[in-house]
Amino acid sequence: MTPNEILVHLKSILADNFEIAPEQVSPEAHLYQDLDLDSIDAVDLVIKLQELTGKRIKPEEFKSVRTVQDVMNAVQALSAA
Repeated sequence: MTPNEILVHLKSILADNFEIAPEQVSPEAHLYQDLDLDSIDAVDLVIKLQELTGKRIKPEEFKSVRTVQDVMNAVQALSAA
């Protein structure tokens, strides 16, 4: 998946599951401060990303994720693995 494809999927996931307007989702957006996600939302997001990639994401790998770009990098790494 290209970074742009990942961003399109993320916008869709965040809009459908967390009622976040797609225009708010940019690579620089901070998940907790800008998009108002909490720790439970982050777990739900990981589950959706696992469905998208078909691969398991270890919680400790996702702990350092803070921005949409971090999520994109993690998904791209999983897709390449």
